[in-house]
Formats: sequence, structure tokens, C-alpha cells
Amino acid sequence: MAADDKAADEIRGAALGTAPVPLSVLDLVTVGAGHTAGDALRTSVAISRLAESRGFHRYWVAEHHSMPGVASSSPAVILAHLAAHTERIRLGSGGVMLPNHAPLVIAEQFGTLEAMAPGRVDLGLGRAPGTDGATAAALRRTERLNEGADDFPQQLAELTRFLDDDFPDGHPYARIHAVPGPVQATSPGGVQSPHRPPIWLLGSSGFSARLAGMLGLPFAFAHHFSAQNTIPALELYRESFRPSEVLDAPYALIGVSALAADEENEARRQVMAAALNMVRLRTGRPGLVPTPEEAEAYAFSSLEREFITSWNANVIHGTADEVRAGLDDLRKRTGADELMITANAHSGDIRLRSYELIADAYGLPRA
Repeated sequence: MAADDKAADEIRGAALGTAPVPLSVLDLVTVGAGHTAGDALRTSVAISRLAESRGFHRYWVAEHHSMPGVASSSPAVILAHLAAHTERIRLGSGGVMLPNHAPLVIAEQFGTLEAMAPGRVDLGLGRAPGTDGATAAALRRTERLNEGADDFPQQLAELTRFLDDDFPDGHPYARIHAVPGPVQATSPGGVQSPHRPPIWLLGSSGFSARLAGMLGLPFAFAHHFSAQNTIPALELYRESFRPSEVLDAPYALIGVSALAADEENEARRQVMAAALNMVRLRTGRPGLVPTPEEAEAYAFSSLEREFITSWNANVIHGTADEVRAGLDDLRKRTGADELMITANAHSGDIRLRSYELIADAYGLPRA
């Protein structure tokens, strides 16, 4: 089955400069100590505009809840804001956690985004809660948390029907429409056809990899927090892949934690602060991202140091050239078709500078 040219082009993009594959941005909208969520959101606007001007392919926002240092609980709202401040870069969710929401609501939200920014919206979907168990129960209004994850394929099928507005006659939802619905896209030949955001499946294990392959959908793997599963999941995705109306061949993106600084030592200091934030999160003490000075003064236990050593082993950091070398090596080892970079640091200025340095290292063009 031949892939739809427009859908495939939106997914694949084009490598620019000397980057061997498209480079993209994953934004967690991190809030550093001494800063506010408003500061973090203003940084997101600045990074999205930089990413657009330097030729990054797409800009995704992740859904997280009940984490003071992560102000991305509502991706659709943030994406609408970013759409108003950008013109060309693709915007999307990396991802929306489908079990947390009614499929109709997601279809309405992303149909609205598509109407705002036609042809540049992605809908990335995950099946994890994006938070702790108690918060997930509050989101889903049930204590049977596995129910949503187990029903993920059925929820995905329902969401797809709402997005395409094509429930069959006799279906209970046949008369329900996710307004505004598919946007009428015009081809170069003047032919109009319905168009809606392409669906991506996200994962950190094999479940979504296999499902994405079976459905012929693009797949995004969370290498930045599940590095040990990256290659097995990508292999499973490629082995399971069946051509679809969306793709003729597999397309795999991986999320990568990477931070470039003008000096190697500064990159190391910023990465340690982000690692301390992760230690606190994993031990039930979530808070704002600490300063490098706080991380330097912190008395890590032996178990915490062991965790940090393991965590930082998968964070590519250093000077721009060192980060480029690390990204190139990771791409070669995984065969990823696209790298989506997330820069975790206390300061928004440090994050902004990191993306600029990486763009320079790859020779990405300046607008």
C-alpha cells in the first residue's frame, strides 16, 4: 500500500546543514529554583522561535502532572501559545497520555490546533500516566489504573475514528463529531481533501513499539529515560512494521537528553543539577530544578551517587563538538531516523544556549 505523500513528508522532514538526520526539540517546560512557571513558558517561546529559525524539524511538549519543576501539564494549551509565536516549525505532543483523557476531548483539542496551524501539528500518544499513582487516579477518576493502559489499542482506534470523522453507520458514536474536525487541505493541483494531525506512538518499552509497527505508524522512543530498552524496542518496531496509508517503511525517532555549553565544566555542573532534581523526583520529593551551586553543596548518599552515575551515562553533555560527536554515535548505534533533543538545566538561558550551540555544531542555517 502506497503511503500518502503529504502525511509521509510531514513525518519524515529533511535533514539540514550537515546533520545526518532531522534534529528536533522535546520541551519539558522545566522550572528552575528562583523562577516561575511563567518564566519557563516564556523560555519555551524563545526556544521554539530559535528552533524554527535554525531549521530544527519539530518541537514537542510532554505531558506531566504534579511535578513543580515541570510546567507542561497541558500540552494542547502550550502548543496553541507556541503556534501563535511561530510560523513554520512542526508542533506536537511528546506526548499526550491517552488513558488520562477521553478520546473525543483529544480529537477536539488537536483538531482545533490543526485549524490554528494547518499542516504543522503532530499528535504523539503515550499510555503511561505521566505522574504518580495517586495523581493518575485523580486524573482518571478511578483507582483501576491498569484499565486505561490495557485499553490503549481500543482507545487509539476510537480516537482515530473521531479525528477522521468516520465512525460507521450504526455505531453509537456515528452522530458525534469532534469539531472542528479534519481540515480541508489543498494540494498543489488544487484538489481539497480532509487532513488531520498525524498520529505517533510513544513508548519506553516494547508494547507501543510493536503496536506502532503493526499499525504502520511512526514511533518515538524515550531513550532519555529508558536507554537500556532503546535498541530492543526499535528492533521490535522494525520487525513488526506493516506498510500503511501513512508510511511505506518504519520511521523511528528517539528522545535524547543532551546539553551543550561553551565550557565542558559548565555543562557538567548543569547536568549534575538536573540529576539532583531527578534523584528527588524518584524518591518522592519533587521540586523545582535546583541550581548548580545547590547540587555542588548537596551530600549525596552512596545509592544516590550510583543512581546519578547511571543516569548521567545517558546524558550527552559537554562542548558543542562533544555533544555532536555523542549524538552522531547514538544515531549510528540505533539507526534512528530523527533525534529529538531535550535540554534539562536550571536556567532557561542555559537551555537556549545549548540549542544554539548544537545548531552551530551541525551547521544548521540561520534565518
